[in-house]
Amino acid sequence: MEAQLSGPGLYSTPPLQNSNTPKIKTQKQIDRRGNNTLNPLSVVIITRNEERNIRACLDSVKWADEIVVVDSGSSDGTVSICREYGCKVIEAEWEGFGANKSAGVQAAKNDWILSLDADERVTPELAQRIKEILASDHPADGYKIRFRTLYLGQQIRFSDWQNEYHLRLFNRQHGSFNDAILHESLNLNGRTEKIKAPIIHNSFPTLAVHLQKIARYGQLAAEQKSAAGKKSGVCGAVLRGLFAFIRIYILKAGFLDGRMGFVLAINNGFAAYMKYLMLWEKQLNPNAERKKND
Repeated sequence: MEAQLSGPGLYSTPPLQNSNTPKIKTQKQIDRRGNNTLNPLSVVIITRNEERNIRACLDSVKWADEIVVVDSGSSDGTVSICREYGCKVIEAEWEGFGANKSAGVQAAKNDWILSLDADERVTPELAQRIKEILASDHPADGYKIRFRTLYLGQQIRFSDWQNEYHLRLFNRQHGSFNDAILHESLNLNGRTEKIKAPIIHNSFPTLAVHLQKIARYGQLAAEQKSAAGKKSGVCGAVLRGLFAFIRIYILKAGFLDGRMGFVLAINNGFAAYMKYLMLWEKQLNPNAERKKND
């Protein structure tokens, strides 16, 4: 991945290191009295045309030691806002969620990483819990953080998003992202724990945004499945969409979220249908796909 760095980091002087502490503590800061304070934290965010979201995201983590933003060709004010906050900005080609997040992790100056998307916000309760973890002598190697997801401004308590935890805080000496184009995951070799203090995920503020993401993520998923040799048909796409609706609205109790739960189940069923229909579309012209990959 070709990348360019721009913008200053949040701190110009590197933290002192204590050679008598184990590797996970080598970056731990020391105050003037010689007492341990916090392991320094780098927040890594990937962006593309996130002008609407990025300011609120940055406000929620401005207490961090460093913020690294990997931007893949924003044409709005995203990059200028990030520079306004003193972020380290990496301008890189889009290679997928996993690869771009990995680029940010590698560019960070600290081992402790908090990975966020631009439409996510760290709550004050979570910020305090993270600081406690970074100040502890024996933290776990990674932490799964609870998510509270909003749909059209309403918190979704059931559907696919109930009891949702994601591994987002980790020590990079023990873990890294895979290179998946979509639905990337963090491979961690070590002990993990859960944090109940949540991240607020404002994933779909409007129906227009949801439809845009259905198109974008559907195309990425179809490319990923096609590359893995997966196939689909029209009937299969319809059945996938129908089952997604039944799973979300009935099996996952989406009906308890009221009208918003019904709208979400319909649209996520449509998303599943479109994903597999796009995969079927790729089978109609395999020669074009081969030329694209050559």
